[in-house]
Amino acid sequence: MEQIVEKINAMLVAMGLTPSWADSLDQVIATLLIIFIAFIADLVCRHIILKLVHKLVKQTKATWDDIVFDRKVMIHLSHLVPPVLIYIFIPMTIEKEATLDFIQRICMIYIIVVFLRFISVFLSAVYHVYNQREQFRDRPLKGLLQTAQVTLIFVGGIAIVSILINKSPVVLLTGLGASAAILMLVFKDSIMGFVSGIQLSANNMLKVGDWIAMPKYGADGTVIEVTLNTVKVRNWDNTITTIPPYALVSDSFQNWRGMEESGGRRVKRSINIDMNSVKFCTPKMLDKYRRIRLLKDYIEETERVVTAYNKENGIDNSVLVNGRRQTNLGVFRVYLNNYLRSLPNVNQDMTCMVRQLQPTELGIPLELYFFSAVKAWVPYEGLQADVFDHVLAIIPEFDLHVFQNPTGEDFRSYKQLTF
Repeated sequence: MEQIVEKINAMLVAMGLTPSWADSLDQVIATLLIIFIAFIADLVCRHIILKLVHKLVKQTKATWDDIVFDRKVMIHLSHLVPPVLIYIFIPMTIEKEATLDFIQRICMIYIIVVFLRFISVFLSAVYHVYNQREQFRDRPLKGLLQTAQVTLIFVGGIAIVSILINKSPVVLLTGLGASAAILMLVFKDSIMGFVSGIQLSANNMLKVGDWIAMPKYGADGTVIEVTLNTVKVRNWDNTITTIPPYALVSDSFQNWRGMEESGGRRVKRSINIDMNSVKFCTPKMLDKYRRIRLLKDYIEETERVVTAYNKENGIDNSVLVNGRRQTNLGVFRVYLNNYLRSLPNVNQDMTCMVRQLQPTELGIPLELYFFSAVKAWVPYEGLQADVFDHVLAIIPEFDLHVFQNPTGEDFRSYKQLTF
């Protein structure tokens, strides 16, 4: 490069310039030549080399090279070529130490900024590729990406400041250590979000796509995004609720993933029976129940056992309280249990029962407790509605009555009967 400067100087002298002017201009021209070469090198990298690399990468079956040699990533990498060339060759053209030091500092700052930008884009490319894969789709990758980007900015900022003030980065880190309390206060949310994100991921507490409910924050819906500072939940009314990640660690929330991954979704609903309608079954009632397909075997078997017991113990059947007898409520409970067992959308491998709860002033609660094999919300609600439609419609067949508070129509009917 020194020979080039000498040739430029000789050309300037030959053109009639004085040696002093030639000595001043040859450095400027050489510097401009270096900048021009750096600019040409950048164009060659972006328009020739990158296109060749891109064609080669598309011909391979591997996916990792699609990330590394992504066009956007490589363009940012190619931007490193001009400042690096200028930084290397500029000492050969400039003799003044102050000017040289200033230019090199500017070049180094630009190199750091471009390099950090390249790393950030590269990490973003990695995130987009892995976020599309099924095994990584429910991981909080965006939070990790943002954490890495914040760390890069922090490290790059320290390096740039150290270059500007011409001090070692260690000196800055020592000073930052003294002001750690202030930094923790400023970056409190980011630090807590980062730590909480690690806890949520390590303990498998939350994933993208989970259905969660957190009434304290008005959240009840699907997690759509987990970032460094927020967890976004799309509620069932299509509103968006944002929750700080540390709130999910410090407070309690309900995650429905266990239900979705299990064999069924629980149905636990009761209906109140009027206690005044409960009575012993008469032979006429039993004959009627025998004609019900789901009760035929039960009625015959139970009647055989009851008859044998009463006969062995010499029970006087003229008094209803003596011996063993079937009740319409007991038969109805067995019917409901057999009915649930016959439904294809009820998971028969999980708990399925019909039970009586504590009687209250509102009657006897008869609870249906089973698990729906259909877990999607709309079909699940449809199954519940179908089951209780049937229950309400079949109750009169067992001479039972549903308990409910009297309405205006009840009072009008009473008045008509009275007057």
